[in-house]
Amino acid sequence: MNDNMNDNINISKKPIALVTGASSGIGRDMARYLNSLGYNLIITARDKDKLEELKAELEKDSKQSKESNKNNKKDKNMEETIKSHTSANRSVNTSVDIIVADLAREEECISLYKQVKEKYNKIDILINNAGFGLFGSFFETDLETELNMIDVNVKAVHILAKLFMQDMVKTNKGTILNVASVAGFMPGPLMATYYCTKNYVFRLSEALREELKKKKSDVKISVLCPGPVDTNFNKVAKVKFNLKEASSEYVAKYAIDKLLRHKFLIIPGFSVKIARFFSKITPDNILAKVCYHMQEKKR
Repeated sequence: MNDNMNDNINISKKPIALVTGASSGIGRDMARYLNSLGYNLIITARDKDKLEELKAELEKDSKQSKESNKNNKKDKNMEETIKSHTSANRSVNTSVDIIVADLAREEECISLYKQVKEKYNKIDILINNAGFGLFGSFFETDLETELNMIDVNVKAVHILAKLFMQDMVKTNKGTILNVASVAGFMPGPLMATYYCTKNYVFRLSEALREELKKKKSDVKISVLCPGPVDTNFNKVAKVKFNLKEASSEYVAKYAIDKLLRHKFLIIPGFSVKIARFFSKITPDNILAKVCYHMQEKKR
């Protein structure tokens, strides 16, 4: 049996992760890290050119990793909990599949699911990362942009989580990571719609976790709630953060490592954990005033 045939067999047995919003920011860096761990990837976003650039980068890295692993088959720094997901597959090339989709459109969300289902039957990890924000007073911001935001941040997350979770529950295997935000813990004057969408993602994830527990399912769900991150999000949202922004590489790696340990609530950074704590003990009216003051500084 030749090497190519061996590679094809091994690739087919490798775990598969679907990452939405993979063309930039946290989604892109999650794809990079999962690729380094030996996952086959399905990456999706609207920007085909950026997806193709990422695919070429990941395939190049995968080939280089294969050559390196010929001389070093064991990674002593990888913890056992992560090894169990990846150890059998890190010595061969990973595959990267591109699906261009506009997740603001319901029919494209469903089409994405159907394409993945038809080609792969099942996936091991779904990362619901696609999303964007918008800064400004509620009575001044553009309605169409906000409705598109609700479609991407809420509706797409809901559709994909539901469809893929139904399959995962049937096989009693799989993991979903919903990307929310520290914004999901508090009111968000001057970014009201965005904050509300992230609250939906956070609360939906909490509800699904409890349903899975009651069913005694082995399917796992996690929710990522980062603070400000240095990504293209800020440019799209037309906002400038005064707080120090975390790197997307750090957030992506932190999130995946916690995900593979089945951590439910993933909050990268001590300052964000503090913000979460104070959001729980501060009266709502005071919290809204504090949030408004913080948001006002972003102008």
